[in-house]
Amino acid sequence: MRKTDRTASTPSSNFIRDIIEEDLRTDRYGGRVHTRFPPEPNGYLHIGHAKSICLNFGLAADYGGLCNLRFDDTNPTKEEIEYVESIKEDVRWLGFDWGDREFYASDYFEQLYEYAVQLIKKGKAYVCDLSPEEIREYRGTLTEPGKESPYRNRSVEENLDLFERMRAGEFEDGSRTLRAKIDMASPNMNMRDPVMYRILHATHHRTGDKWCIYPTYDWAHGQSDSIEGITHSICTLEFEDHRPLYDWFLDQLGIHHPRQIEFARLNLSYTVLSKRKLRILVEEGHVNGWDDPRMPTLSGLRRRGYTPESIRDFCERIGVARADSLVDIALLEHCLREDLNKRAPRVMAVLRPLRMVIDNYPEGQVEWFDAVNNPEDPGMGTRKVPFSRVLYIEQDDFREDPPKKWFRLAPGREVRLKHAYLVTCVQVVKDEQTGEVVELHCTYDPETRGGAAPDGRKVRGTLHWVSAAHALEAEVRLYNRLFTKADPDDAPEGLDFRANLNPNSLEVLTECRVEPSLAGAEVGSHYQFLRLGYFCVDPDSLAGKLVFNRTVPLRDTWAKIERKIKEQRGK
Repeated sequence: MRKTDRTASTPSSNFIRDIIEEDLRTDRYGGRVHTRFPPEPNGYLHIGHAKSICLNFGLAADYGGLCNLRFDDTNPTKEEIEYVESIKEDVRWLGFDWGDREFYASDYFEQLYEYAVQLIKKGKAYVCDLSPEEIREYRGTLTEPGKESPYRNRSVEENLDLFERMRAGEFEDGSRTLRAKIDMASPNMNMRDPVMYRILHATHHRTGDKWCIYPTYDWAHGQSDSIEGITHSICTLEFEDHRPLYDWFLDQLGIHHPRQIEFARLNLSYTVLSKRKLRILVEEGHVNGWDDPRMPTLSGLRRRGYTPESIRDFCERIGVARADSLVDIALLEHCLREDLNKRAPRVMAVLRPLRMVIDNYPEGQVEWFDAVNNPEDPGMGTRKVPFSRVLYIEQDDFREDPPKKWFRLAPGREVRLKHAYLVTCVQVVKDEQTGEVVELHCTYDPETRGGAAPDGRKVRGTLHWVSAAHALEAEVRLYNRLFTKADPDDAPEGLDFRANLNPNSLEVLTECRVEPSLAGAEVGSHYQFLRLGYFCVDPDSLAGKLVFNRTVPLRDTWAKIERKIKEQRGK
């Protein structure tokens, strides 16, 4: 059923929804809404594809329609089964289901061939012997019309014969193409006799060696939409100039004609969203594969600890527009923090351990303190945290010569240990050779159990900690932005985006300690390490030692921006 009543939970309107609702009002497609998500299986999906996935599947769901998953697999030299499977996994992970509507452009190769024959018979397509370089030369420029191919006026019979022989494999790669006969003087370059088929003797991942001619994207896309009964073919803006060609093919064939609608693709700061560039990062070893947590691929974001809910929220917030714009990556991180704040249990972990001995705490004694798992959700309950005479705290939480307004630990200073006691530093032990602080000796106040002073004295600093005897060893990978500039393509003359790679995008800490409640933590599970950020368990933990990826730090600049906006509106 069509959803007509707008509610607070209904996605906000946009120009695509306006078009669909007008088509429903005029009964243009018999009241149907049928979309598709059509990835090319030549790489892994990234956050930009998530916008398209959420849009296509979301529109179908909102209007009681259907959405197909169709792989536009028309280039066998770049496509692999690995990419097909990863795409299906990513779409499911985002929370969408295509049911029994999994299709491939290669399903339609025979029908596309027959459609091409129809155009040849109508005098609307011809076999051309120009090389790819000559075709580009003959095409002209934006200010000058193109020149007609010397093979443009072959007879229908000759074109049919040559096209059949192209299919039979008689000719070498690149020696001939099938081109549409439109207008070499058209101001739209896409209409200047575009190529429909090229000869390519390559094994296809689904059809094997059955074909040695393969359709171009422009030829396969619209006809595949038509075959599947798509009503609204939603594309990104780079296909706007291709729409006249999309319409021309369908009109010439006289078949079901979907409506192509273009929207602005996602551009994200500090990120590249080009499959070609992402492939370079992988193949040149700048990252550790397509699922490297620094990559904007959905598999990389998933491994880093992003949730599908946060990505769907992000896609809803950025909306749909006609004009390109740059979205601040801080908004994506904000959506993630908001989601993890509600779902991630709080635990204590020490990334750079500094040994602390509480001299007046009984040797061998262990106390177990109740710790709230998530103050945002009382239903998540509490856990027991062990406390003993020897602890670890963060190296950064101690200064021998502290600056002004230092509220953490220093010689003679008193701080609160989260959930436990107030302690005071009484002695500092250093490495004799390096002068590095290696151990602190402290005393605790037994009357401050739970961290509150009975005499009401104020202690401003609160530190997290772990019990040395009970802590688990862990490796923690601190991921930062992969690029140093908001626009990675802003590189010095003669260089490209690789010049802006961040050499400090990954820091690996191997001597970390985490509280014992994390024993047996499942791969992919999320936690907030108190005062440090949000982390998730990496698949490498399956090898034995716990490995955590930092998903995102706690600091949220976007939240501050939103608060300022609300304050200004309040005034």
